[in-house]
Amino acid sequence: MLNENGNLFIQITELGERKIIEYMQNHFDPMPNIAVSFGDDISAYELENGRLAILKTDMLVNKTDIPKGMSLWEAARKAIVMNVSDFAAKGVKPKAAIVSLGLPKTFTLNDIKEIARGLNFGAREYGAYIVGGDTGETSDLIIAVSLYGTSEKKGIMLRKGARSGDIIAVTGFFGKTAAGLKLLLGELNNSLDYEKKLISSICFPKARLNEGLKLRASDAVTSSIDSSDGLAWSLYEISKINRVGFLINNIPTANEVKRFSKVHRVNPLDLTFYGGEEYELVITLKPELLKKTVKSIKNIGGCLIPIGKVIDEPEILIEINGKKKTIEPKGWEHFKS
Repeated sequence: MLNENGNLFIQITELGERKIIEYMQNHFDPMPNIAVSFGDDISAYELENGRLAILKTDMLVNKTDIPKGMSLWEAARKAIVMNVSDFAAKGVKPKAAIVSLGLPKTFTLNDIKEIARGLNFGAREYGAYIVGGDTGETSDLIIAVSLYGTSEKKGIMLRKGARSGDIIAVTGFFGKTAAGLKLLLGELNNSLDYEKKLISSICFPKARLNEGLKLRASDAVTSSIDSSDGLAWSLYEISKINRVGFLINNIPTANEVKRFSKVHRVNPLDLTFYGGEEYELVITLKPELLKKTVKSIKNIGGCLIPIGKVIDEPEILIEINGKKKTIEPKGWEHFKS
């Protein structure tokens, strides 16, 4: 650890992504009257007439983010989806994207075209346009996307706001990406028909933008987060900022994952809670508006699954057959995972 004089060095692998971000933020001058505080899914700058400029940036790196078997087209599209998912968690529609590409010298013209097509497909899929960017030579492929949109300040869904007694709900089932990654990495040899869906969850993820826009309009949501770092991490992030906890009594494990777990003898709870890159929304909402909100999401072709409730004690518990178990605060984290 660092001593009080800061003379000792510490490797970033010991810190992890979240601690690195915390140290960085401590050296930034805070913007006066900032519209959205550090630590949420997006950043924002206040415009005139009560509107916000919504900003988000994220990067995809070949070595850590693109498993074997994923095409460049799929990787480029996913770089867009990663950013759109955070907009979805706030209930904001993206308008434009700027892309910075780090390209190895070994790439071909066909590789560039494939990346360009994937980026354009991802942007247009969610109603946005690529409006510019930059390229440079790097030792590994890097696709960094910055997304822009605008929103009224009132009603934007933030991580802060969950209260004891609220319902916790998600926009889909979990565990598919963790199982799919095991298949792509070749950790498991058996490949059955249903496992194609698991691999697709990695290579062709979907951001829940329509659901996010509908949820924001419902006035039912008290807090919201994107689940890209895993369900457990998402719950702990909301727990930490709101000083509340969760009791999960309806575990949202995908049917394909239940089957996968039996075939390959892996723990379905680990796949469900400690995976990542699912891009589902994890929300808390007012209990009196639950039924109405579930119906409204179903009407647009989505789903909203109640999985438990917010409790006063700042811990994450799951209840199975009347027995309670603590969910650990772990999931995907760069430099550690």
